Order: sequence, then structure tokens, then C-alpha cells
Amino acid sequence: MNIIFLHHSTGNNIWNGTKRTFFIKAITRVSKKLAQKLTKDPQLPIFMNNYNSENNTNYKITEQAFPKRAPYGWNNYPYDYYNIWVKNAGSEPFMEEPTLEILAKEYQVIIFKHCYPASNIKADLDSADINSPEKTLANYKLQYNALKEKMHQFPDTKFVLFTGAVQVKYYLSEEEALRAKQFHNWIINEWSEADDNIFLWDLYALQTEGGLYFKDDYALTPHNSHPGGNFSIKTSKLFFNRTIDIIENNGNNTKLTGESLN
Repeated sequence: MNIIFLHHSTGNNIWNGTKRTFFIKAITRVSKKLAQKLTKDPQLPIFMNNYNSENNTNYKITEQAFPKRAPYGWNNYPYDYYNIWVKNAGSEPFMEEPTLEILAKEYQVIIFKHCYPASNIKADLDSADINSPEKTLANYKLQYNALKEKMHQFPDTKFVLFTGAVQVKYYLSEEEALRAKQFHNWIINEWSEADDNIFLWDLYALQTEGGLYFKDDYALTPHNSHPGGNFSIKTSKLFFNRTIDIIENNGNNTKLTGESLN
């Protein structure tokens, strides 16, 4: 089984599942290969390899920045997934990015997420517009409903969606944080359907623990909304647990956060 994880920087921290210092982060900007030599190997592939050895399975997981910085641009919000996967669907890449028609041919599990600026949700405009990149609840809901309809066209593929990464209080107004929470609750309680091929991993709940913001103690710093080292280590394992349970049991043996129900 081939699994792909589409993400940017927050996803990268969870993929690595290790503490990443400011020094390593600075080196990464210069040379990703050098940074990898100076840090531990990414933990998620290690978890997967160990699981395969212990359970005689053959799950292969890989990761990919989606979309890339160029030519599409470093934006992976609801509009951008809708734009690439729905509006510009087909057998050819859109601005060098793979459509679902392309991805589903190679991968049986597709995992995707948004960057934390998706939580900067503005007040709704006079009318919703599915083709607008404006970050409003009304636009998000239209784009998510279109994405769900599109993903249902690939019943043999399992999709795993992170609930929205949220930011530390320093970067998020209370109004934006309340809208981010409202969107999170809508995804879980209304958008998500039982017995389909779309599953959730609740990063938002792990970040906030019932609050409105990414807890400062869990973030890289109170002024940086990337996951800190200890949080990355914890969530990497929970994400792995949830992914395995989705593959093997349709997610029935874990909470949305990846914690065991047993």
C-alpha cells in the first residue's frame, strides 16, 4: 500500500517527530540535505518500517510539499485544494501540481492538511464565492463540500485530512480564533460523514486542548506557531496510530486524535 502525505512546514515537524532547534532550522534554509545529516531520521517512516517488520505488512509512506513554492505558490488553503483538485481536475497536472486523478493512480491513501494561516478566517462577505481565495467561513464551506464530492469519486482511495492547524494567540485575534473553532466543529459534526472514504486526524484538538489557540507551551515559541519539539514527538506517534487504524479498521479503534479507544 502506497501512502502520500501532502504538507508544508507544520506537517514537516510532525513527519520528523523530533526536536528541531533554531540552528537546524536556519541550516535547513541553506541546505536541506545538510540539516538532515545533523538531525535524527524522520520518525514517521521509522514507525512505519518497524510496524511492517512486526506485522508482516508492506505499507510505504512518502511525503511531498504541496503545492510547491513555484510555479503555483506556497498556499495550501481550502481554496487551493479546490482549485487544483476540483476546478482544474483531470489527467494532466495543474501548474505542475498533481490532481487527484494523478495521485489516486499511485497512492491508496492520500493525507493532506492546511498551513496554520488558514486559521486567519475573516468575517463573511455579502455572498460566498467558491472561486475566491478569501479566507471566510462561507467560502471554506463551499470549497470543502466540493472537495468532499470530488473525493467521493475515488472510492478505492482513503483520504486523511488534518483538522485545521491553529496559531498561537500572538498571531490570532479572538474573532479569528472563534471562527477557526467554528470551522473545526463544522468539519467534525456536519461535514464529515460516516462510512465514506474520508477520515480525520484532529490536530486542532491536540493543539488547543479545548481552548481557542495553539498552546504556547506546545508551540516552537509563543511567537512561532510551528509545533515545538516535544509536541512534534507526541503528535507524530498519534498521527501514525490514527493512520494505521484508518488503513486497517476504518479508524474505528482510535479517537480522532489517534489515541486508542481500547
